[in-house]
This record gives sequence, C-alpha cells and structure tokens, in this order.
Amino acid sequence: MALRLWASSAANALRVSTAATASRPAFSLLRSFSTAVEGLKYATSHEWVKHEGSVATVGITDHAQDHLGEVVYVELPDVGKTATQGTGFGSVESVKATSDVNSPISGEIIEINSKLTENPGLINSGPYEDGWMIKVKPSNPSELGSLMDAKQYTKFCEEEDASH
Repeated sequence: MALRLWASSAANALRVSTAATASRPAFSLLRSFSTAVEGLKYATSHEWVKHEGSVATVGITDHAQDHLGEVVYVELPDVGKTATQGTGFGSVESVKATSDVNSPISGEIIEINSKLTENPGLINSGPYEDGWMIKVKPSNPSELGSLMDAKQYTKFCEEEDASH
C-alpha cells in the first residue's frame, strides 16, 4: 500500500497519468518540462534570439535540446559570414539525431561560442546561457517582429507536441 501511495504521489508531482483515454495513451506526460524565457524571441524552427543594442545572440531552445537529447557535436560558421533569417548556419548532433540550426535573424556573424567545440553539452545544461551559438550584427532588426514571444512559443510547442 505504501508503495502504491508513493507511486501515486510521484506521478501526481510529475503530472504523469497512468490512465489511458481516447486523447492520450497510458503513462503520457501531461506537461512539457521545457522552458521559454521572457524577453527572448523564438522561431518556429526552435531557435531563440536575444537582441541587445547592436547585437543579437542566437541559440537553440530548451525545447529543441530536450527533444534532441545529449548534444555531442556542434558545427558553427566562421565569423564574418552572413546569416539569413530562416536559413541554416550550423548543425547540432546528438545521440538521437543531427539537426540543422536556422538563424532567426539576418546579419553578419560577429562571434561564435567556441566553448561549444570542446563542450557541446553546454547546449543541454544551459541553452539560454552558456549554450548560445552565435552573435549577429542584425542587418534588418524588423525581422524580430515575425518571431514569437515566450508565451506564443510555449503555446506553439504544446500544440506541436500534441500533434505528434
């Protein structure tokens, strides 16, 4: 009885359901544990951008790294190259898959996170902090208007996950 009570409490805390319904199979997670950070902008391809002054910092979202799993390799562009909104600038390889990373904003790449070469897992441990990928000098800051805020991105992810 104590074990059943503990399991029920644990399932409740994790928001795990053990009951199957027509809309969700048994043992499904009811809620994603991924986070979106206020003040950032998000692309539908799961990249984020933080625009501060004349610099935009870009990386992949917590949602993306969570779905990828353990990141083992990161390919980054050279400084001085041009990033174009919606176009790939690099890739992330995990134990599950390799994914292209698209730029949410156009501009000149002015810095890359060289720490990712030696420690690609920074993307997993801190996708919005130490796991950033590139810094861009935006050529068209108005492109930020086409991106989602944290609330919109969270809703987008919930709807995307529900459709899979």
